[in-house]
Amino acid sequence: MKTNIFALLMLASLGLNAQETMHPSPAQTKKIVISGGTLHIGNGQVIENGTLSIEKGKIKIETAAVTGDVERIDATGKHVYPGIIAPNTNMGLVEVASTKSTADFDELGDMNPSVRSIVAYNTDSKVINTVRSNGVLLAQIVPQGGLISGSSTVVQLDAWNWEDAAYALDNGIHMTFPALINRPMQMRRRGGDSDPVKLGLERIEQGRVFFREAKAYLQEKTHAATNLKFEATRGLFDRSKTLYVHCDLVKEMLVAIDFAKEFNFKLVIAGGADSYMIADILAANNVAVILHEPHALPATDDDAVDQPYKTGAQLQKAGVLFSICQDSGDGYTQIRNLPFLAGTMSAYGLTKEEALAAITLNPAKIMGIADRTGSLENGKDANIVISTGDILDMKSSVVTHAFIQGRAINLDNKHTQLFNRYKYKYGL
Repeated sequence: MKTNIFALLMLASLGLNAQETMHPSPAQTKKIVISGGTLHIGNGQVIENGTLSIEKGKIKIETAAVTGDVERIDATGKHVYPGIIAPNTNMGLVEVASTKSTADFDELGDMNPSVRSIVAYNTDSKVINTVRSNGVLLAQIVPQGGLISGSSTVVQLDAWNWEDAAYALDNGIHMTFPALINRPMQMRRRGGDSDPVKLGLERIEQGRVFFREAKAYLQEKTHAATNLKFEATRGLFDRSKTLYVHCDLVKEMLVAIDFAKEFNFKLVIAGGADSYMIADILAANNVAVILHEPHALPATDDDAVDQPYKTGAQLQKAGVLFSICQDSGDGYTQIRNLPFLAGTMSAYGLTKEEALAAITLNPAKIMGIADRTGSLENGKDANIVISTGDILDMKSSVVTHAFIQGRAINLDNKHTQLFNRYKYKYGL
């Protein structure tokens, strides 16, 4: 009995510093001044030895000395950045991919525009704290499954529940196009007489018919019964929401552009592996792109092996607004590497500040929140990261401070706890 009590006491003492005891930070109460660091504004501008202040959760770039009773952070020799924004992720919707009971990102059925990813978002996910410690402070939570998957919400990563987390609620509807490519092996498995491209186009046509019916429904002044699926598309037709089409190949993107033109939807391509081939068309139609992670093989055997590294620079040169993501599949645990993906692109044609914009201001523009975040500009939310070195460089980046809407964030997480646990065990 004594042994059992001793064991319980030991477990309780070990748990005092566990992630379960962490909680969201309280609202800012005292003005904070960060001085001496290099300010990377996020729009290409850099201010050496700059000073900014945080008051009531908002940013102010200071041009004169700040006096009075304030909390001061000396950032001399450090770098100050806007908080990184992770687009197109199912983080918080799945905890352990191989355990079905922890996954809530994929709904049954083909037409699910009324599905809201935010209501399934788990603010207690162990993954969230691990990505914050590398400077990722906001994320776009995206559902999957079917042809039309549902709506995404932008969340801030320091919250008690999904209501607290919601930063831009239900501001995008996601649609996944089938691959419009003939694969001989696939055709043989299906009996050899089916055309995958034809089948794919027929499936896309089903989506087109759905939106035509939704448009007709929304034009009616009264309804005998409310159609929740059609109602969920209202924001697409009044352009308060964006249609995100998940596809990679040129043919699919061209169909997506034609699709959006028919209904006058705001369009973003998610994936866009071959977007560099039609960058001029994307630019002419004002279509933004969220590229899948550049640390991957190209989409086809004919592409250069380093094409995923170069695509961002090619889109930038063509005037296409773009961002990058760590995929909405099983890459949710790797979102902490997002700044390093941008760093790779900075070695393949982008400048460092352009690469930074690809994970800060650009995704903010794509998601319609650039008036609130994405750069260190006066009046924007104080979503800020301070790093000892270049945040895009895995070797030198160590995040020492992070703020979300002015709240100083606890950077502890499961990984650092395990690191310290075994340092102690082996006397390191």
